[in-house]
Amino acid sequence: MSPRSPRNVSGQELIKLLEKLGYQIIRQKGSHIRLSCVKKGNTHHITIPNHDPLKLGTLNSILSEVSAFLQISKEELIDQL
Repeated sequence: MSPRSPRNVSGQELIKLLEKLGYQIIRQKGSHIRLSCVKKGNTHHITIPNHDPLKLGTLNSILSEVSAFLQISKEELIDQL
């Protein structure tokens, strides 16, 4: 059984996790922060709302995109949060 997504993750906490995984902040406009990661010649951009807490659907969507790009399971990402 896969672990449930945490319900109280802030945008800043998610950004710290993504920075550990190789993402870098490239810009911010209002409350949205844009991160970028280069892996094997491919670049992935993702926008994180700086909200506390993030909505569950938003968090799940971000985790799904990141896990697909980094080729790790979504469960591994959730465990690191």
